[in-house]
Amino acid sequence: MFACGGVAVADAADRGASHPPDAIRAAAIAAVGAPADADATLDAALRLPRCAQPLQAAASGPRTALVRCPDAPGWRVYVPVQAHREADVVVLAAPASPGMPIAAQQLIVQRRDMATLTGTAFSDPAALAGRVPRRLLAAGTVPTEADFAVGATLRRGDPVVLLARSGGVEVRMQGRALGPAQPGGRITVENTVSRRILRGQLGADGTVEVLP
Repeated sequence: MFACGGVAVADAADRGASHPPDAIRAAAIAAVGAPADADATLDAALRLPRCAQPLQAAASGPRTALVRCPDAPGWRVYVPVQAHREADVVVLAAPASPGMPIAAQQLIVQRRDMATLTGTAFSDPAALAGRVPRRLLAAGTVPTEADFAVGATLRRGDPVVLLARSGGVEVRMQGRALGPAQPGGRITVENTVSRRILRGQLGADGTVEVLP
């Protein structure tokens, strides 16, 4: 008999006591090397005949195990496993707007389940302060490198931060790219408040420094 995704196809002769689901889950968790508190998912309606021999299990992927009963005819089932691995990561305490540097006050550190995150999270708020998001990031978001414009190519219409320097004074303004640019290259931008057209140089952090 073969079972996949928690749905079993059984012969009519497969009757009698069912194998304990917890034993199947434990075998799957051990097979992928996950901690004992990991979640191994079995369909609640799944009923597999009790196995007279010890269960055999092997990882069939990073988060899936194949558990089998070596009896004749026996059975086998693929079991998804999700491990709980918590860590302290940087989280946005307030929304972050595209094209505007993130302030240190917008960042907090919280403990999160890493299995639920996509991408590599940051552990140090200092590594994110001043970074420029490529899109709107909501409060509660765990930012990853993919969310930021560092080293990215600017495209026409992308929001940017304009930096103007004069006599030791720095002024930052919101702007919009009027053409493509690579970091270090020159680009034409528009000040979205004054509507002035300016020339600037794109920095590695996504900021455009206005040229004299």
